[in-house]
Amino acid sequence: MTSDFHTTLHSLRVWDTQLPGFDPASAPDGPLPLFRDWFVLAARAGQPEPHAMSLATVDADGLPDVRVLLLHDADERGWHFASHATSAKGHQLAAHPAAALCFYWPAVGRQVRVRGRVGACGAEESRADLAVRSRGALAAALTGRQSEVLGSAEELVRASETAWERAGAEPDAPAPTWTRYILEPTEVEFFQGDAARRHIRLRYRRTADGAWTRELLWP
Repeated sequence: MTSDFHTTLHSLRVWDTQLPGFDPASAPDGPLPLFRDWFVLAARAGQPEPHAMSLATVDADGLPDVRVLLLHDADERGWHFASHATSAKGHQLAAHPAAALCFYWPAVGRQVRVRGRVGACGAEESRADLAVRSRGALAAALTGRQSEVLGSAEELVRASETAWERAGAEPDAPAPTWTRYILEPTEVEFFQGDAARRHIRLRYRRTADGAWTRELLWP
């Protein structure tokens, strides 16, 4: 199996397709319009789940933690996502609200990295976030106990079945710990891959007066 792993690993190649171009000189003054354009292009290029992103946080011991979750919006306030306030990420963000996001879209050879401070939205906006999602999303929220130790797979099945029934009967059922979060960016980097390894990296950084500066980075 070790031999199979290494043979497979070293046989892999990246971006075995025609990659889009990117002229950083034509980039807008702020990162939001460029992110939205890149997001739409990735989706139209067939990238599965382009709204999936990695969220990195720091725990109480200062150790990094990362997981994949879904983007709920990107607007002038920042990048939106949601989770239970009682989850591991919820506790970590409450104690240390600095975080980072990373999107990777191999269909177009692009990455977007976002760093900044995360704030929790109020109860009304958090309820509205869950209200527009699917029955399955509501059932998962109602199941709750995210990140807690699970006694058995059967325990999860029973709790999930109960939650699915309630989600069907009560589409407005409250999930009190469900929280919408917004990462307000201080830094956003756009990475365009290049087959010749002359990758383009454009970084936006927010200045003290709230404006954005742009700079190219060595790949």
